[in-house]
Amino acid sequence: MQATSEKTEIRIAGFGGQGVILTGQIMGKAASIFEGRHATMIQSFGPEARGGACSAQVVVSPAPIMYPYIKHEDVLVVMSQEAYRIFAPRVKPGGLVLYESDLVRLDECPAGLRCIGIPATRIAEEIRSKILLNIVMLGFFTAVAGTVDVEAMRRSVKDSVPKGTDEINLRAFNRGYEHGAGLLAQENREGGAPPARA
Repeated sequence: MQATSEKTEIRIAGFGGQGVILTGQIMGKAASIFEGRHATMIQSFGPEARGGACSAQVVVSPAPIMYPYIKHEDVLVVMSQEAYRIFAPRVKPGGLVLYESDLVRLDECPAGLRCIGIPATRIAEEIRSKILLNIVMLGFFTAVAGTVDVEAMRRSVKDSVPKGTDEINLRAFNRGYEHGAGLLAQENREGGAPPARA
């Protein structure tokens, strides 16, 4: 998918231990180093590093970024119910919510938003371990949001994970990407939005 050329404000949120910050770092590196655009990242933690609330704010833009903080997200990637509760009301009208469908319960998508889920933990466990959850979500984001070019993101994944784990991480990324691309293909065939629960 060709990356969008517009400024995009993204929040990745969940709890400590899910790889939220690494996900933001990979996004920013893909956009800035491997695509030559501008990117910033701000991270925040709750009272505990592991198990507490955690989020990363990523801004990607074709022009220099004067203010790195997000007021209203264009895209929200959530991997916990609490993160969804806190941040979903802040997403811009017409914005996109990508969520881990086994960890986040949506009875219905908030009005004016587009919500698409993926069972990323199950996919990660099928590959090897739930620790790959964030990389599956990253692939899913890349396919559905179209913010960063897929090849730039793959290069960033390979460049960011520990040596010797790049193959398994790229497999996780590709599974997430394929899941998202499949939902988009279904949407195009049916002429409507994909189901909120995927």
